[in-house]
Amino acid sequence: MLRFARPIHPGEFLREEYLAPLGMSPGHLARQLRLPRTRIERIVKEEVGLTPDTALRLARFFDTTPQFWMNFQQAYELETASERLRDELDRIEPMGKAA
Repeated sequence: MLRFARPIHPGEFLREEYLAPLGMSPGHLARQLRLPRTRIERIVKEEVGLTPDTALRLARFFDTTPQFWMNFQQAYELETASERLRDELDRIEPMGKAA
């Protein structure tokens, strides 16, 4: 799995790699995607994650794939969960070593 120095929220990626270079506001993007402004604002503030609905719309608008956006979300969730559960996971002995 691709690992970053820290987990990258898809909202950070959207903000830094798309909106900032294009000089586009979250509100303008929301209008283009036909979404409530608050949904995009909350994503770029890293308050909420991406839904499949949003991923489909971002993919259409930015000519990417929905999988690109959902993979970003999934990688973020797995990495943050891994960090949160690190001690608990360390106590689980892999099946091959338990025998």
